[in-house]
Amino acid sequence: MKSTPNPSVPDAACRLRTLLLRDGHILSLGAYDALSAKVIARAGFELIYTTGLGIAASHLGLPDAELYTMTENLAVVRNIIAAVDVPVLADIDNGYGNAVNVVRTVREFEAAGCAGVVLEDQVFPKRCPAAVDHVEVLPLGEAAAKVRAAVEARRSPEFVVVARTDAQGDEACRRAVAYAEAGADLITPISRSFPNVEALRRFAASSPRPLCLNLLGWLEDQITPADLPGLRCKIANFPLVALYAVTATLQRIAQEVLTKGSTHDLQIERVTHADFQSLIGFPQVESLEQRYGISSGLQNTEGGGRTSQRKEATHE
Repeated sequence: MKSTPNPSVPDAACRLRTLLLRDGHILSLGAYDALSAKVIARAGFELIYTTGLGIAASHLGLPDAELYTMTENLAVVRNIIAAVDVPVLADIDNGYGNAVNVVRTVREFEAAGCAGVVLEDQVFPKRCPAAVDHVEVLPLGEAAAKVRAAVEARRSPEFVVVARTDAQGDEACRRAVAYAEAGADLITPISRSFPNVEALRRFAASSPRPLCLNLLGWLEDQITPADLPGLRCKIANFPLVALYAVTATLQRIAQEVLTKGSTHDLQIERVTHADFQSLIGFPQVESLEQRYGISSGLQNTEGGGRTSQRKEATHE
């Protein structure tokens, strides 16, 4: 059981850099809270990539429209970092303001233990491109200055800065060059930037930096693992599949329980109580109790001591 972020700040960035130096690509799933991050890491993923859309939805019940603040995002990311032993790459939207705001944002997320951040070039307030028909990007010079601010703000040179462009076609290509010149380590185009794999392949060939791809829209439907080397992809992230699958399951459970009035014959796979307690770290709590001579159970108010009153075969 961890009480401080793990891995440490330099360790996390160095570990991500080491992963990026390997042949092939790193797979990741979008995490939106500490529990989802634990499940993803336990499955064997070597990188946690946070999703701003997921954090806004799961913690505030709001859309990805810059309705949450930098500090609200940071609080969730801190919990994620403390919950897992793999590097965390954080979605910091458009940095929550201009280049000066980006400096503070990057330093806060780096200090929290992130291995890197993903910075977008949308105007304020941003909009999730998967949810609207059109997004507006900053002028190229201003956007490149924000990338440069992110690079110069980092304390460790190992800290990874991913620059995302929501521009399309030739403009996306120009921005990839400008963001690389500003110091970005990886470039992320969005699915709407290019109409097909061949166009994306040409973009990848012209980009001075390798790509970090968010597999959404046609990218998720059409890109195969065999395509990724030709796209110079170093991180292949599925940002929303976990969130959407969990949402669908919750909707189904809610409807069935409301209709039936019970969970009898609920045809939805669930983890056992024991497996969930193992995942969440309860055995570590019991181990610490034993180590420090703490008796589990309810307070014995009569004698001032503690009595063990464990519930058997319950989920309480």
